[in-house]
Amino acid sequence: MSVHEDELLVGKYPYVPKQKRAQQKRSALLESGRALFIEKGYEQTNAKEIASHAGVATGTFYRYFSDKRQLMMSLLEDQMESLLPPEPIWPNVDPEAFLATLWEQHFQRLDKLGLYRVLPELLLKDAQFAEILAEAKRKIHTRIHLSLIHAKELGIIWDDLDLDTVSWAIMVLSEKIPEKQHESGKQLDYHDLSKIICRFVFPPEVLKQLKSEEKNK
Repeated sequence: MSVHEDELLVGKYPYVPKQKRAQQKRSALLESGRALFIEKGYEQTNAKEIASHAGVATGTFYRYFSDKRQLMMSLLEDQMESLLPPEPIWPNVDPEAFLATLWEQHFQRLDKLGLYRVLPELLLKDAQFAEILAEAKRKIHTRIHLSLIHAKELGIIWDDLDLDTVSWAIMVLSEKIPEKQHESGKQLDYHDLSKIICRFVFPPEVLKQLKSEEKNK
């Protein structure tokens, strides 16, 4: 099968084996695909290379995936939560310290996974990838929005905030962190970014009170 034919196959439902040995082969193909997509780029990688990297025959690749696109879809399905910004929890914590820790842990996982480096290439060329990611973002936005509504009901954030806008702003800032680190060549200070977010979400006196309560626990 040529690389061009490999591109034309979509394959909506991948085969997930039940036997342990077969599961190991499928896992090896997924990991090899992830590694090669990051190293070479999605467009420059084909099924034969993924199979070779995994130490299996090309035919074995097609036993589990109809094409490299289906393999990538499986990777994204398994790792989608890791690719998206984390959901802040505002009440009963020091918001600055909590958000800084949340972001640092998230971007450590993201860097280890590495797939975020491939996403820009995919989003430009594959409308279905773009829609899957957009739908996942909408779910995260909804969770952030609901947490802000809860915080507003408790009276701990600015009363005049448009919570929908704030929710999207938090997501956009989170998504730009890898880009900022790449362009500056410097590790981001997560506490500084957390302070920016918290200062437009919380009145100063409330933020001070929450930090004090957390310190005295």
